[in-house]
Amino acid sequence: MNKIQYLQKILEINKDEIYAYGEDKFKIDLKINQRLKDKAPGKLILVSAINPTSSGEGKTTVSIGLAQGFKKIKKNVMLALREPSMGPVFGMKGGATGGGASELEPAMDINMHFNGDIHAMTAANNLLSAIIDNHIHFGNQLKIKTVYWQRALDVNDRSLRVVHTTNRQDSFTITAASEMMAIVALAHDFKDLKSRLDDILIGVDEEGKDLFVRDLGCKDSLALILKDAIRPNLVFAKEMVPAFVHAGPFANIAHGCNSVIATNMALKLADYVITEAGFGADLGMEKFLHIKQPHLVQEVGVVVIVATIKALKLHGGISEQNLDEKHIAALEKGLENLEKHIENVRSFGLNSVIALNRFSQDLEEEITYLKDWAKKKHVRLGLSEGYSLGGDGTKDLAKLVISALEEPKDFHVLYENDWKHVDKISKVAKVMYGAKSVHLSKKALLKLEKYKDLKYPICIAKTPLSLSGDPKLKGRPRDFILEINDVKISNGAKLIVCLTKGINTMPGLNEHPRALDFRISDEGVVLS
Repeated sequence: MNKIQYLQKILEINKDEIYAYGEDKFKIDLKINQRLKDKAPGKLILVSAINPTSSGEGKTTVSIGLAQGFKKIKKNVMLALREPSMGPVFGMKGGATGGGASELEPAMDINMHFNGDIHAMTAANNLLSAIIDNHIHFGNQLKIKTVYWQRALDVNDRSLRVVHTTNRQDSFTITAASEMMAIVALAHDFKDLKSRLDDILIGVDEEGKDLFVRDLGCKDSLALILKDAIRPNLVFAKEMVPAFVHAGPFANIAHGCNSVIATNMALKLADYVITEAGFGADLGMEKFLHIKQPHLVQEVGVVVIVATIKALKLHGGISEQNLDEKHIAALEKGLENLEKHIENVRSFGLNSVIALNRFSQDLEEEITYLKDWAKKKHVRLGLSEGYSLGGDGTKDLAKLVISALEEPKDFHVLYENDWKHVDKISKVAKVMYGAKSVHLSKKALLKLEKYKDLKYPICIAKTPLSLSGDPKLKGRPRDFILEINDVKISNGAKLIVCLTKGINTMPGLNEHPRALDFRISDEGVVLS
């Protein structure tokens, strides 16, 4: 059975609902959601992690491997994953398609401007910037004084953090963290997309009055560029596991979830859907549950927390040079970070399963120590060996996740959207991060006061490398103050974005970026 036959016969997607991009990449028409609107949704599994380290935790690899494990035990499963951005691909992190025996295919096509989605978002974003500047150039009838809307680019470039055009000073954000990305990721359908585009706050006039896209009258042109990008992409992982890969890659400076449309579609096509949220439970999971879940047809049933022995030892204070050495004391100390993420899951009334992503260098004595720790703490812990073994290496983990799904849960949010914005920020900072308090700049307080009537969830942009706002603080920092320097209103996405001290939404390349390491032959064959 080829992949199109699989889509039609196994997933029961109609031929006229499939747009083929060759033989292994597809887009699915939004009309399928209307056809399946009365079908009961499947169960939703959210994959999160501890705070990432330089060793790499492999959250996407574990997500894919877990889905392969579900398929091995004869379960009807789909993946709903985030779409790679070329910023990390050519920067430090690399691709986002898994690895080894647990990888999406075709990996390079997915990592490189996959089906044109992010390019379309970039183009729509910058068309709006051009229309704003054009309006100013030809008389400025709206009397625009300050423009909030930023240009966008899908590669890291610190030189574009501040630019000067003929009209004004401007700045770029990376497309993955733009409001255009958030709008595509959170829209329910094409009508909702157009409505959200119309609601984008572009700036203020000379009297301080807010101005929106609807004042410019260009929502249809923006939607035209996005008409294909809003359709979710469907590919397959190894072992013929179907996977939606669509939107939303960054959870540090954005909400970091794949699209609402793709997840809801998967929930109507499969009995089990495995999705992921960016970085740790302090960032991605919190944002998923407060920002994305209200738009889904099913609540999260269980959270899988990915951890590795190397990462735990780094959180325990040892250096990268000593990672391969046995160090039980560092492992024990690093478990404080994992324990905080378990607490974060419980804060929402949800159950968790620890997926220990096993590396070939891991020592049996340290693995045994973690198993004993989990038993004493009454924590579910299973090995994930999908990288080396595919579904055969995750079957037991899949069974453990299913058993956790059957346990009772009592889901509840940490805050309601009608709370004061400062109270929402404080609640997340204290409960999710462990902060003692929050300090907001005068600029941030003024914006929060101006937009106090907006009943939106908050989206805190902070470092993913620490529970705190300081990337150097590993493990479980305590008694720190979270500093909020600025606030951005994403009115189309319906978000209050709060930027912590030191955060910038246009990353720069590292000293030796991966862009220097790719090799491609004269015939166009990717070599490395």
